[in-house]
Amino acid sequence: MNNRTTPRSDGRLGLHGSGAAFADLSHEIVSGATAYPGLPQPELTSYLTHEQSRKSYDEGYQFQTSRLCMVGQTGTYLDTPLHAFPDGYDLSGLDLRRVAQVPACVVDTDEREISAACFARLGRRALEGRAVLIRTGWSRYWGTETYANGDHPHLTGEAARFLADAGPAVVGIDSLNVDDTRGRARPAHYAILGAGIPLVEHLTNLHELPTGGARFTAVPVPVAGMGTFPVRALASWSRWT
Repeated sequence: MNNRTTPRSDGRLGLHGSGAAFADLSHEIVSGATAYPGLPQPELTSYLTHEQSRKSYDEGYQFQTSRLCMVGQTGTYLDTPLHAFPDGYDLSGLDLRRVAQVPACVVDTDEREISAACFARLGRRALEGRAVLIRTGWSRYWGTETYANGDHPHLTGEAARFLADAGPAVVGIDSLNVDDTRGRARPAHYAILGAGIPLVEHLTNLHELPTGGARFTAVPVPVAGMGTFPVRALASWSRWT
């Protein structure tokens, strides 16, 4: 196996001969810089280096082990109902059918306060059982002061309730938060998570997705008793459509 010496690829990647295209929809987690504003930032340290491991193996063999200390709201992450409700299901209770290879419905909007009309024009049947991905373009500000300045696009309470009633499998957004963070209320989280629908926040590269035909995946590790965790979110679709 070749050593991985180049940075991770971003955006769309076509696999030759497979007929499939992919978009990586996750922000990279970087030590010290990518947790939700105001929360402890991730700390990546070495537990065992390649050099240290050599004494435990035959000549020519070496391994590296790292330690990552972070809060659940780091990078691109998924919220389960436990995040808001003590009796909600946790990461280990997440039904993978909600977050793996789910047909995507991409919703474009330039509204700062995203209204119910943005979803109503599509109709409930277009949203039901889908991964509703809200494409605002706000991810272009990732890593800047603008990203978390409070002006990010977010759902109104009415829009969140409309979405919850429509019954999507999962809801995602490429913004700081599905709620307005300038106040203390979180109606979007409570409406959507309260309906048993997981949320994915801080998506990126949604501009790579086609208008239709993509499938969305965002699977966290099944940590019992935890409500939020980073995901490697991605979309895939046929290159021939």
